Parts: sequence; structure tokens; C-alpha cells
Amino acid sequence: MNFKQYPSYKDSGVEWLGEVPEHWSVKKFGYIFRENKIKNSGLIETNVLSLSYGRIKEKNIEDNKGLLPESFETYQIIQPNDIIFRFTDLQNDKRSLRSAISKFHGIITSAYIGVRTTANAEFYNYLFRAYDQQKVFYSMGDGMRQSLKIDELNRMPIVFPSDVEQQQIVSFLDSETSRIDNLIAKQEKLIEKLEEHRKSIISHAVTKGLDPDVPMKDSGIEWLGEVPEHWKLLQTRHIFNFGKGLTITKEDLSDEGIPCINYGEIHSKYGFEFNPLDNPLKCVSHDFIESNKNCLLNEGDFIFADTSEDLEGSGNFSYLNQKSTVFAGYHTIIARPKSGLNHRYLAYMFDSNAYRGQVRTEMKGVKVYSVSQGVLKSRLAWLPPIEEQDQIVKLLDEKTSKIDTLIAKQRELIAKLKNYRTSIISHAVTGKIDVRDLVA
Repeated sequence: MNFKQYPSYKDSGVEWLGEVPEHWSVKKFGYIFRENKIKNSGLIETNVLSLSYGRIKEKNIEDNKGLLPESFETYQIIQPNDIIFRFTDLQNDKRSLRSAISKFHGIITSAYIGVRTTANAEFYNYLFRAYDQQKVFYSMGDGMRQSLKIDELNRMPIVFPSDVEQQQIVSFLDSETSRIDNLIAKQEKLIEKLEEHRKSIISHAVTKGLDPDVPMKDSGIEWLGEVPEHWKLLQTRHIFNFGKGLTITKEDLSDEGIPCINYGEIHSKYGFEFNPLDNPLKCVSHDFIESNKNCLLNEGDFIFADTSEDLEGSGNFSYLNQKSTVFAGYHTIIARPKSGLNHRYLAYMFDSNAYRGQVRTEMKGVKVYSVSQGVLKSRLAWLPPIEEQDQIVKLLDEKTSKIDTLIAKQRELIAKLKNYRTSIISHAVTGKIDVRDLVA
């Protein structure tokens, strides 16, 4: 869609705003907003809220997730259309969304700044989201601050269109972002179906084999069911040697040194397999080699995350598919295959519902699920003859490659839609495009 610009512009005098429409005002934040300082004295409000991923959400305090205060009397009361800012840890965390508008009556921690206005709060919610995306809050002050206070926020310049125009922009953005969000949801649903199809193909091939007429036998494991009669059934301990990763902290990681894969990368980035040449990793000092050679990975080694925040992630792993010097990092378990096995077949086996299901049945936890070496060692593995392992891998590589290509295309489209969403919000609320004629 092509958008027209306003007839005339003027310099806002603010670097991140640039030129704004001639008839718009630029005012200080404190001229339009006032801080909310209503404490929850006497516990008159019990609906606990939190700011997460740019949204205010109702928080279930019964699930014991996160830290809870001794008393909610210290919390501040907020109302619908209040805007909340979280300016903690600005120096280290430059990815979080820092602002959100509340749709609820409730209470939220006083560590956050709550403000309210008689202007159009929805318009300013969009504006502050644009500021968030442009990292405006990080550049305020000297750029090295851990937090911002209300006095500093009150001096921040913001645009001030007329009330009518604020609502026109909100109406346009509500409609346009809803349309974009629906498109993103459709792509995410398609990815979900493709991933389910991928898992189904893998699970069938590595548990039933490629010959539909082969005699079968009962494995004795509910998650596995029947397997070809000529396949070996044995505990994982008999085909792997196990070890653990480095005992380090985040402070030991840097951009230079020996690459190190930690449990976080296994969960979020490099599941199934990784190549340090293509997949950038944080590093540890070369000094670790002398006393930690047993934590170095060999080509074909597997590395499991030993903790997961959800049951679904229990059993997540990756394997090194390239000869390279890489350390297994913190919260990891090393599984080194013994000889005479197709390592890629083992990767597909570990990725199957039949193996993951065995791991999950052993998980006990509330906030964190721990995967021990003992759990992995005692899980049942199943091995076709090596020639059959090779055939299964060849088939699965071909089929999963096609599915992975489709998934990558959908993710690329989602990324473009999200970028467009960010751009259209920023352009509309800062007056770079004129949307007044696009709303009824």
C-alpha cells in the first residue's frame, strides 16, 4: 500500500522525530502525562498485573512463578488506559519492550512507572511502542544508565496532534495491525502444521522402518510400541559415553576465544544440529582447554540441555555436525556415540516422539524440569542394522529438507510482516504518512 505524506512539514528539533507535520505540536512528556502514585494501601485491589512482551497481563500468583513480595500494599493501583514503563536494567537488556497500556483494573509493582493522561492513551501507546523499537529510551541521558526516573521521562519530547487526528491514527493502526496480526497468525499456524508433519515423518521412519511388510515385535515401552523384529532394543547407556559440560557462568563468556554451546542455544537457536562456522556462539577463554579437555565436543557428539522451563523442552539436544573445536557449556550433558553407528540416525531417534516421550515421563518439577544423565542413560534406544540406519537417514534428510525449506519461507514472511508492522506504526504516529483519509 502506498501512503501519501502531509502537505507540509517542519523540523521538530528532536533527532529521533525528525520532521513532523506543520500543524503538529511537540511537547514535553510531563505536559501531557502525570505519574500515578496511588498505592494499594489496605489491599483494596487484588488483581496482580505484570508487564511482559509489551503487554500488561493478569498474573496468576498461585502458580508460584516469579518472585512475590511480602505484601502487595507496596504495589501501585492502575486503571484501564494507564501506560506502564519498565526502565530497569536498561544498560544490559536492550531487547525487551519497555512500555504497554493496561486494559485492566489492578496492581503492578512500584518498580515500574505508571502514568495517565486526558489525551488519547491508545495513540501514545503506539507512539511509545515506536520509541521502544527505535531504542529512544536507551539514548536518553548518557546512554549508560541502568534506569530512568519520572523526572527524566517528563522532559522527553513527544508529538501532540489534535484529539481528532490522534483518534484517526489510532483507528487506522488498530485496523492495519489487526490485519497484519491475522496474516502472521495464519503463517504461524501453517508452520505448526508443517512441524507436526515433520515430527510424524521422523517418528514413523525411526520406529517402524521403511519396509511395511517386515515382522514386528513389542518393545515393551508405551511410547514406542512395536518395532521391526530384527532391530536391537537396548538402554541408551550401551551406545553412548556420557559426560557434562563446563562449570561456568555467563561472566565467563565473551566474543573471542573457543566457541561454547550452552543450554540456552540448544533451546532457542540450534536444536537438532549445529555448525559453529554457520551458527555463531559465545566463547570462553583458551585457558579452559588445559583442565577441561573432556568438555570439548567431537564431530558427531550430542549435547543435551540439562534443564528446561517447560515439559515440552525436556530432552532438547543438538549435535555437532562438523569437525570443530567447541566446548559443551553450562547446564549441558555430553553424549558421545560409540563406533559403528550413524550419528544422524541417532539424532532423528532422539528427535522422535518415542524417545522424547520416555524422557518426559521421568520429569518432575514446577518451575524447572531437570534432565539428568541417569534419565538419559536408562531410556530405551532402538537400532536397525547400519545399512538400514543409512537408508532411513537418506529418506528423512530428503523429506525434512523440503519441509524445512517451507518453514524457512514462512518465517521469512513473518519477519517481513513484523517489520512492516513496526514501520507502519512508527510512520503513522510520527506523521511521516498521512492516514486521515483512510478511516471512516
